[in-house]
Order: sequence, then structure tokens, then C-alpha cells
Amino acid sequence: MDKRYKPKQIESKLYEEWEESGYFNPDNLEGEETFSVPMAPVNITGRLHMGHALENTLMDVLVRRKRMQGYKTLWYPGTDHAGIATEVKVEKKLLDEGQDRQDLERDEFIKKVWDWKKKYGDIITDQFKKMGISCDWSRERFTMDDDYEEAVKTAFQHYQNKDWVYKGDRLVNWCPHCQTALSGLEVEHEEKKGKLWFINYPLKDSDKSVTIATTRPETMLGDTAIAVSPDDERYEDLIGKTAILPLVGRELPIIKDHRIDPEFGTGALKVTPAHDETDWEIGREHDLEVVNVINKDGEMNDNADDYEGLTTKEAREKIVEELDQQDYLEKTEDYQVQKGICYRCSTTIEPLTSQQWFVEMDALADKAKEAVKSGEVELIPEKWEGPYLDWLDNLHDWCISRQIWWGHQIPVEGEEDVLDTWFSSALWPFAALGWPQECKDLEDGTCEQPQGDLEQFYPADVVTSAKGILYLWQVRMVFSGMEFMEEPPFEKIFIHPMVLTEDGKRMSKSLGTGVDPLDLIEEYGADATRFGLAWQTTGVQAIKFSEDALKTGEKFANKVWNATRFIKMNLDEEFTTEELYDLNQEDLTEADKTILNQLEEFKEQFDQDLDDFRFGQAARSLYHFFWDDYCDVYLETAKEQEDGETQKVLLRVLSESLKMLHPFMPYLTEEIYDKLPLKDKEDFLMIEDWPN
Repeated sequence: MDKRYKPKQIESKLYEEWEESGYFNPDNLEGEETFSVPMAPVNITGRLHMGHALENTLMDVLVRRKRMQGYKTLWYPGTDHAGIATEVKVEKKLLDEGQDRQDLERDEFIKKVWDWKKKYGDIITDQFKKMGISCDWSRERFTMDDDYEEAVKTAFQHYQNKDWVYKGDRLVNWCPHCQTALSGLEVEHEEKKGKLWFINYPLKDSDKSVTIATTRPETMLGDTAIAVSPDDERYEDLIGKTAILPLVGRELPIIKDHRIDPEFGTGALKVTPAHDETDWEIGREHDLEVVNVINKDGEMNDNADDYEGLTTKEAREKIVEELDQQDYLEKTEDYQVQKGICYRCSTTIEPLTSQQWFVEMDALADKAKEAVKSGEVELIPEKWEGPYLDWLDNLHDWCISRQIWWGHQIPVEGEEDVLDTWFSSALWPFAALGWPQECKDLEDGTCEQPQGDLEQFYPADVVTSAKGILYLWQVRMVFSGMEFMEEPPFEKIFIHPMVLTEDGKRMSKSLGTGVDPLDLIEEYGADATRFGLAWQTTGVQAIKFSEDALKTGEKFANKVWNATRFIKMNLDEEFTTEELYDLNQEDLTEADKTILNQLEEFKEQFDQDLDDFRFGQAARSLYHFFWDDYCDVYLETAKEQEDGETQKVLLRVLSESLKMLHPFMPYLTEEIYDKLPLKDKEDFLMIEDWPN
């Protein structure tokens, strides 16, 4: 053994050996009990980021441990076609080459996307392998595979048969750049400096007026009512009267509605059902006219009269100027505005009415709620149960259509829209295992008799993600599993922390605050990177990432390496595993007994920590046991002891420590274990028995 651990010399070599061994595939593992984990299918646009690195490190810890505990362990990976994100990437590439997507026919563009996928789609898979992720790559799936497309069509048909799918005009979040509807979960929010304009709306047949406050004067052209809170005594005498819309002259009924916040602005709200979610709900309840004044390109339409053709920004400036000139503008105040932006291109979202496809959510939401309330699905940490249920209690129907070309085309004749990417990924836990093909009896989309992988590995044991996709993905997988497989798709949902910069900012490549995990692997090695990420996962909601933890991992790897070198130099024979546990109690010194007792106490706590998803605590306890108790105390004492049983104790504690460290540092431990003087060790540490 070299004097220092050199990760670059062994990592790629070892990963190839692991893959060739076939032990990532549960078909090659013994045992009757199964353990399965669905990897979140990563976007084909993706490159490894810190969220990926953390999420998949933690799952690999669980998977490698379960494999060593004798489970037939399946971690099934895959990639997602990521409709909007991929289309944006390919469109940008075309523009760089001097081409415009609009100049291509749909089939031509789709071919360009497939070419892009072939070239770039596997990049993140290769990056996962650099981290030592032990997925069964032979079962890798893509959400645009032919079999997966059949699953999507089957699910859509099932919802149609139940009359849960419909097409209609509703308010949606519209991205003028991507030219598609988005779900509320695909809209990010940022706070910007804005204005609050106070506008006087004259009362009909009166010299009085009612003052409203708005952050978007341009939408007033679509006002169809004024609403006040029923508890606001200031406006009791106005309810039922009529106001006149400035600049337009439209008559507006003054209504009362419980959604109005008396504390905002003046307490009187202009109601624009076509351009605001709350206003849309008010409009539905009060049967108000819906007047859409903004086009899908972000310009004012023909309902905007004199303002037609202006951008919303231009219309705002002109409207404010004319309100001021005609004495309708009472005052203007600075105001912090919550602005919705597209999660892919950062364009400001325009809420507007559009004809889209929807799935009714009442029955599906009930299924997802019942799964958690009954205890069939457990959220970890438990604090996420409340937000999960609250979100389902306030759920709107799901807008599943997108006005793009790349994706699963809605299976209705003559329909050109594609399905929301999350519609297909909601089926992942069972579609990736062979549904509906592996169902001997498929009753209206519900799998009565699963076969093959679907029978053996569904439901999964655990799934993990950051909080950001709890509602986008986990909730939808739960109700999909309940609907199509008649049981939840997994037993546990583990919400891991967000990874922030050291000063608490969001990591972003575009903002220059991102950290590339591959750079960390290049500097510290995969094991130190994995250990450092786990070290910082201590139950907090967000990790302020520090490379100090990786440096700790690097030092620890060298400590383990050098402790092994010392022990190998001081062992003069090979042992069987049985001999390590067949100790002559009379020949044990107090130091021998102490370290063995410490080992047993540590193992019990270590296992409990991993069972409870306390990864940071497990990593830290292992670090302190090995470094403090074993190296600093016992190894020093062992140098002075007569042989007795000390050699067996040295090797026994080392081999068990390596087994427990393996899920965190697979490369280092695999390389060292191969060099231990054990006569009966397995071909690979990753299939050795877990210490009991």
C-alpha cells in the first residue's frame, strides 16, 4: 500500500469492476427480501449539480447498506425527456447555429431533439458513475421509450374513461417566451421593487368614487367588478352599487367576497378574472364576465382598444400617464412586488385565459391524502405531513397540456399539444418496472395481477427529493400509484435539505453561485465528496455548504488508509472470518474488551441513525469511533501488548468498520478490503455481510 490514498488511481478502475460483476443487478443477488428505490429520472438537459450529488449520495448509502444486509436490492435509474427544458436548450442551440425553430416543421424539430438527446442525454449518467452511484444501469429507462409511451397513453385513456379529463377555457400561467401554459408549481417567485398605484373609480350617478390600489394598472382594461370584504365596514353602503371603469367606461358591480384582504391597499380590489388567479375564482363564484386583454406574446390584444399592440410595459406607462392627466390617479407608492417567472427561461409569467386540457383532482387528491393519513406513506421529516395535506386540501384541477412539440402528444385525434412532463413522470415507480405490459390482468388501467419486476419490486421502499418537487412529483406519484396499482408506490418519502452557498444563497450556475460536484471530485475524490455531503446532513432544512466537510472526509480517508497499512504490517498471518469471532476470553486484555464493547455500542447507534435517515449523525459517529476510540486509543495500546488475541481484535474491528464505512466511501473501502489478510472474503466488499 502507498503511504497516501490516491483516489484518482482507483476510482474509474473500481467502478468498471463493479459494473462487470453484475452485483448492481438484483437478479445476481441472493436473498428473498427485496429493497427497491426509484431514482428521480434526471432531465436529459442536466449536468450534475449539488442537489443531485447530495440526493443520490444519501440514497446510495441506503442501497449499499441494504445490499450488504442480504436484500435483493434494486435502484432503478432513468432520464426524463423534460419537455420545456429540453425544447429551450435545443432552440438555443439552433439559434446559435443561425436557425429559428419556427422555420422548421414539427417532425424536423423533433428529429433535432432526438439528435441532441443522443449526443448529450447520457452526460449526467456518466457523472453519476464518477460518484460511485450503484444503480442497476441495465434497467435504465427513458420517459420517451416506446414502452413508456404506451404507459402514458394507457393512463390518459383511463382518466378519459372515468370522465376525469376535460378541455376548457381556464386561467393558466402563461410563459410568453416558451409559448406554453405552466402549472403553478412550475412558476418561481421573486421579489422586485415595484409600485402601488391608487386609482379612483367613479360611482355611477354620483360625484363620489371608490379608490382601489393595484400593482398592474395595465390589467384594469379587463376589470369586470370591484370587490370588498363582507367584514369591511367602510364599504357596507357601496355593496350592490356600480362603479365606472376609468378610461374605458365599463360598468362594474361592487360585490362582497371573503377572499378580499381589508389590509391590502384601500381594502377595495379591482377584479380582473382573465389575469389573476384570485380574481378568476371570484369571477367564477359571482358569474362575472371574463375579458382577456393580453395576448400570448405578452402584448395587449384587441380588447384593449387604444392600447392594442403595446407590450404590457408600454401599456402600463401609457395608462398611468392618462390616468394622471384625467385626474383618476390619486397617488403612487413604492411597493415590493412578488413576480412570477418561468422556471426554465425566467420570463415574467402572464396569467391569462386559455383553452387547455385538465384532470379533475378531487378523487385523486383524496387518494393521496388517505395514503398519508392511514400511515401507508410516511413523510420524513414528519413536519412535511402538514404541508403535504394542506396542499392537497387546496388543490385545483391539474392543467396537463403544454403548447410545445417535444413530449408525449395528447392521444386525441387532431390534438397537437403535448402532455405536461410531470404527467409521465408521475407514473415512474410502476411504468419504469413494466406497467402496463407486465400486468396479466389490466382492468381499465388498474393492474390486477402484476408480473416480473412489477410484482417483485413494487411498491418501492423509499423515494427522496428536495422539498421543491414534493408537490410536483411525490404527491403525483402517490395518487397515480393508488389509482393504477391500488397501493402507494413507496412506503417512505425522505425530504433531504437544500444545498445553499456557505453564506446562505441559492446555488445557481447563471448567478455564479453554483458549485460543480465534478470539480470537488477532481480535487478531493468521490469518497471525500460523498462523506462531506453526508456529514453536513444533520436534520436541518438547508445546508450551507462548506468544503471544510470535504477536507474532513479527505483526512478521514487517509486516516483509514494509514491505519490499515499499520495493521497489515503488524499482522503475521491470515485469518478466517470465523476465527475473528472465536476469541479466547481469557487472553483478551482490558483494552481489547473496551474496544469490542465500544464497537458494539457504536454499531447499535449507527444502525439506528441510518434507519432514521440521520446520515450526518451516522457519518460523525463512525468518524469519531474509528479515529478516536480505535486509532488514537486502541491502536496505540495494541503496540505495547503481547500478541494474545490482539491481532484478531485489530482485524475484526477494522473489517467491521470498513463494512459500515463502505456505503459512505465505497471506493476507499473496496480497495482496502481487498488487501486485508482474510482468507474467506467475498470478491467484493459491497456484497459482504453487514455487521450485526
